[in-house]
Amino acid sequence: MYIVPIAWIYVALMMSVAEASNSNGTVLGAVFTFVLYGLLPVGLVMYIMGTPGRKRLLRARQEQERAAQPPAAAAPALADSADQPDAGGLAPADTVTPMRKEP
Repeated sequence: MYIVPIAWIYVALMMSVAEASNSNGTVLGAVFTFVLYGLLPVGLVMYIMGTPGRKRLLRARQEQERAAQPPAAAAPALADSADQPDAGGLAPADTVTPMRKEP
């Protein structure tokens, strides 16, 4: 999995060396070449490729927390939410009727 990013970094490094050693090139141009053609694209691709693994770890951590939590602790939280207005998810009973123009 890591062979392609390593190869891309190597190619970007060689491009930046060629930029620095060219008669019209500069070291600053070589640094920008390495960062913009090498580090940023590889970092973005590696971040995107790591998304499923991060989601898997997050789900496993949530499952561990859910398993460690005693089942009786969840019941009072539900009872407290019933005291709040509109906690049942139902529409309020005394709605304001919309005003409309008389014909």
